[in-house]
Amino acid sequence: MDLKILIKNIKSDWNTILLQLEFKKYITPIQELLKKEHEIYVPDIQIFPPQNLIFKAFEYCNLNDIRVVIMGQDCYHAPGQAMGLCFSVPKDKRIPPSLRNIYKELHNDIGFEIPSHGDLTPWAKQGVLLLNSALTVRQSTPMSHMKVWKPFTDSIISYISKNSSKPIVFMLWGNSSKSKQKFIDKRHKILTSHHPSPLSANRGGWFGCKHFSKCNDFLETIGEKKINWDNHILE
Repeated sequence: MDLKILIKNIKSDWNTILLQLEFKKYITPIQELLKKEHEIYVPDIQIFPPQNLIFKAFEYCNLNDIRVVIMGQDCYHAPGQAMGLCFSVPKDKRIPPSLRNIYKELHNDIGFEIPSHGDLTPWAKQGVLLLNSALTVRQSTPMSHMKVWKPFTDSIISYISKNSSKPIVFMLWGNSSKSKQKFIDKRHKILTSHHPSPLSANRGGWFGCKHFSKCNDFLETIGEKKINWDNHILE
């Protein structure tokens, strides 16, 4: 696996941004970890997502097309779920509990009709960067790659905050995501809450956060088009 080649193949301006010196220093330790993990575990235990999907979140919009950043925690660690977009799963996969809670909050917040699938690609196509704090994970081992990816994604959030041509809405869900808040300039809108996973959400702090309506209210105040959260209608 050559991460630099994967980055060069990204179909947006991130294919050059991520090869700048600011990010390149993080690539080597990530690559070394992934190589070691493949040697030790594969094929009996897999690394998710597939190599060609590791940087998928960056393919849907150039830097200045980003309107919203939703920050997840870790990739899904069961076979066939992780697709390079936080909280999203392919249409033929069962909707995971965290995404089901996101849908419930959307329904309560804006009247969202809960769909039969969990593919959030239509959000990404509207300028919603669906980014995890860790872009890979070992099968059945949550947070297994978090330590090596965290400096990289910290730097991503800082770069977006400093270099975006317009204010952005940052949705930070869970402790890993909320730790990114210190990298975000005050001109942006920051929305924080507990993680939507059942263990966290059922303790309070997720349901009733109304992040989706608050996001659109902010976008409207700065003259930006609202996000159409009804992804099941779009595709």
